[in-house]
Amino acid sequence: MATLQDIGVSALINLFGAFLFLIAFAVLRIQPINDRVYFPKWYLSGERNSPRRSDGTLVGKFVNLNYKTYFTFLNWMPQAMKMSESEIIRHAGLDSAIFLRIYTLGLKIFGPVMVLALVVLVPVNVSSGTLFFLKKELVVSNIDKLSISNVQPKSSKFFFHIGVEYLFTFWACFMLYREYNNVAIMRLQYLASQRRRPEQFTVVVRNVPDIPGHSIPDTVDQFFKTNHPEHYLCHQAVYNANKFAKLVKQRAKLQRWFDYYVLKHQRSQKNPTCKLGFLGLWGKRVDSIEYYKQQIKEFDHNMSLERQKVLKDSKLMLPVTFVSFDSRWGAAVCAQTQQSKNPTLWLTSSAPEPRDIYWQNLAIPFISLTIRKLVIGISVFALVFFYMIPIAFVQSLANLEGLERVAPFLRPVTRLDFIKSFLQGFLPGLALKIFLWILPTVLLVMSKIEGYIAISTLERRAAAKYYYFMLVNVFLGSIIAGTAFEQLHSFLHQSPTQIPRTIGVSIPMKATFFITYIMVDGWAGIAGEILRLKPLVIFHLKNMFIVKTEEDRVRAMDPGFVDFKETIPSLQLYFLLGIVYTAVTPILLPFILIFFAFAYLVYRHQIINVYNQQYESCGAFWPHVHGRIIASLLISQLLLMGLLTSKEAADSTPLLIILPILTLSFHKYCKHRFEPAFRQYPLEEAMAKDKLEKETEPELNIKADLADAYLHPIFHSFEKEVPLPSSSSSSSSSSSSSEAKTHQEETAEVRVDKHETHSSSPVTELGTPFHHHQVYNYATSPSSHYASAYEQSSSQYEYHYNTHQYEEHEYRYN
Repeated sequence: MATLQDIGVSALINLFGAFLFLIAFAVLRIQPINDRVYFPKWYLSGERNSPRRSDGTLVGKFVNLNYKTYFTFLNWMPQAMKMSESEIIRHAGLDSAIFLRIYTLGLKIFGPVMVLALVVLVPVNVSSGTLFFLKKELVVSNIDKLSISNVQPKSSKFFFHIGVEYLFTFWACFMLYREYNNVAIMRLQYLASQRRRPEQFTVVVRNVPDIPGHSIPDTVDQFFKTNHPEHYLCHQAVYNANKFAKLVKQRAKLQRWFDYYVLKHQRSQKNPTCKLGFLGLWGKRVDSIEYYKQQIKEFDHNMSLERQKVLKDSKLMLPVTFVSFDSRWGAAVCAQTQQSKNPTLWLTSSAPEPRDIYWQNLAIPFISLTIRKLVIGISVFALVFFYMIPIAFVQSLANLEGLERVAPFLRPVTRLDFIKSFLQGFLPGLALKIFLWILPTVLLVMSKIEGYIAISTLERRAAAKYYYFMLVNVFLGSIIAGTAFEQLHSFLHQSPTQIPRTIGVSIPMKATFFITYIMVDGWAGIAGEILRLKPLVIFHLKNMFIVKTEEDRVRAMDPGFVDFKETIPSLQLYFLLGIVYTAVTPILLPFILIFFAFAYLVYRHQIINVYNQQYESCGAFWPHVHGRIIASLLISQLLLMGLLTSKEAADSTPLLIILPILTLSFHKYCKHRFEPAFRQYPLEEAMAKDKLEKETEPELNIKADLADAYLHPIFHSFEKEVPLPSSSSSSSSSSSSSEAKTHQEETAEVRVDKHETHSSSPVTELGTPFHHHQVYNYATSPSSHYASAYEQSSSQYEYHYNTHQYEEHEYRYN
């Protein structure tokens, strides 16, 4: 059982660690050599292209020589607070702004309640003195005298705890309602203020029926022309290309080496050479440019053959398609209605934005999705209970006194003050953090196996699994296992009728363990987040050994993103701890508030300067945040009822029965009032936006905008001539370029049947940011304009074929 001294040691260790992290961050961030690590977002946006503190000297390019900047190491804090919320939305997106509002919601909920609980409940708990009489029976410490466990059974003082629970519930619900309303308004305003985005006009159709004698494109075209004749515009089919994706990955590596040797040739005006053996250490020495040029040529030929094979094999065409409409209203109606009398066919839903699509899962047969979800559900259930073993081990570290009574041989070690304080005040929280480190990645893989087609949905499902895991293992598991370890001696020597009383007294005492966890994860952990030690080391290692071109350096920056699947469940755990222990052990609340304030500041800085989000879901995760805070309120109310029952407070306990009913009624009201706006695009908003667009742009050709919006990234392209220097010193770079162009023209000829045409509109700028993909050029004949580009992680693709006159188009990639 951690004492006040143990908590103090843990606080000093974590505060000192956080302070060291902040000092290291303050020094590292102002070094020019680290500028791309701590300000990558500004480099990606084009607003920063070199370190601003470099003085132009050789040393100044690597080290900041202005000593005055070292005395302003905390200036990042006020700078992080300067940007307003509307500016953050424009700069980083709505998801980032709403994510920050979760932290401010925690401050708004727990700030006033902390003052009330500390002023009212702590004096009430301290004045009772029950634990003084139970000290010989139970393992207690001085900090437990601040909890409800210290109140005598049948005491009238429990009315204070019930009153605080009522006030806290009403205050939390009031703040939740206001925040839900504000977020819903922000979401609708954001959708209304956006320029045309392809997902507003598109639905994804799954389980397209296989009609004998008809191809999938013909079936889709006929169905939507018949059932949506006024608004149907076009569609884009999806193909499976696993082998093609592997070739893409291999060619990308060759292309990077080729670019590197081209730059090396341009700088030295000498022909670079390399050895063909392992890591270039031995083997035949060859001309590097000619070697990689030949390798790329062979890969181009193989990819051309593989591409034709995929396009001609009808079995590789998936029963999934993206259908576009000429209005937002038409797309919204299609997404929200049943298309066929057979409810298992022609399943429609609003399409995610192009960046948000997880293309690999489009190839999963619809009939297998239910089986996959069942298997993953069983696996998650088993994983939750498997993790109970390490959680119980962590609890054994946190409760040495309980183990000493059963295993006296541990006493020589645990009696040393520093070791005891370290083991009980710091190690349990650190051990639990390590056990939870790899879990989000495992749960994300499980969600991918389930078959969701949007990255945002995958992360929300992984976040849900992670939350349930933390609720069962970290919260309930820690309480149950911890109580068993702490009071093991009492359980073994008292009558069974006294066990409920022992549990009722012991559960509030687990606040000491959660305090240590909050300090390790919420204080030192957040300070480590801003330091970015891992990306810093990886960037410099890549810069030394892997980076060959400026494009490689951009990839090496790795700005990262807010990992919603991990951060949001962790946040919900802090809400759960704060809500449960408000009326039970209010001394935990100051630690919670410090976490919310510090984390808000750190993530604000990271969102402004570092993170580059993968997608924009317009705050689709907020209903889950709201629902789990409501669940935390219900858990706290039920737990308090159980504690009062164990305290034999028969007069006061019935007063709590109404609270869960009121809380559930409030949740049901919010669910019906706000949640529909997060699930479907309102028809009223869609119609209003369509009318406004028609009035302002009467000549708008929406089909040109949507033609290739959902073309798979591996088949996006733009014309990009790559100058190739010659292999001999006497050859000119222009002749090599001509040779490369001839090679491209020879290898990119593709012949496709006419029935494979799905759209005839050229690709145009839609004002929507796309992923930055590795792109390769394939020059084609004017009569057969074929566009292609490649993404390493993709296993499916869509195909667009245009028989119109050849044109050059520009593409903007984010």
